[in-house]
Amino acid sequence: MAEELILLDDWLSMYGMRARIALAEKEIKYEYREEDLGNKTQLLLQMNPIHKKIPVLIHSGKPICESIIIVEYIDELWKNKGSFLPSDPYERAQARFWADFVNKKIGDVGWRIWAGKREGIDEAKKEFVEALKELEKELGEKAYFGGDTFGFVDIALISFSTWFYTFEALGNFKVKTESPKIIAWAERCNQRESVSKSLAPEKDVYDFVLSYRQSNHLD
Repeated sequence: MAEELILLDDWLSMYGMRARIALAEKEIKYEYREEDLGNKTQLLLQMNPIHKKIPVLIHSGKPICESIIIVEYIDELWKNKGSFLPSDPYERAQARFWADFVNKKIGDVGWRIWAGKREGIDEAKKEFVEALKELEKELGEKAYFGGDTFGFVDIALISFSTWFYTFEALGNFKVKTESPKIIAWAERCNQRESVSKSLAPEKDVYDFVLSYRQSNHLD
């Protein structure tokens, strides 16, 4: 596929990291364009007029929006490497279920920790830890969520691992204490170059969140 491929993204975005990991796993070359979300480009507004959010993958002038949809698009189009999703329809449905669970119970609840008012953090932390424990049960003794192969659910979740430090600092808890298998899994994922080179440093995430909370008078 030699067509033009552009990723509109924000380096700290856990959702953008998913797209970067998927592209790296498939060894696809693309143009990365960093977006200033406080001053969005006309291209972003044109390519994602409904939500006006990153990431957006632009393939030959056509936009693909929403990170999980982007990951599936990459998986379906570039078949040079193994599939992120299992071949069995039931197992594929289960993988999509858990990716959706990550969006709602880690993404949405995590947002309430890092971007919510101080008085709501304890309740959000409780829900976040419960979600991690559910994911830990689903992982079980497997190397990855799909078994021996790094795949769809791993890509959906691993991008949040670089935000764990920030969640811990704001919520006064330790993921390793609450869900040690999740931390072991994250360390295993980080041994992959596609992951380690795609994740933003946790300190950069933390500094951004502190600045965000201060500027929005959340503490």
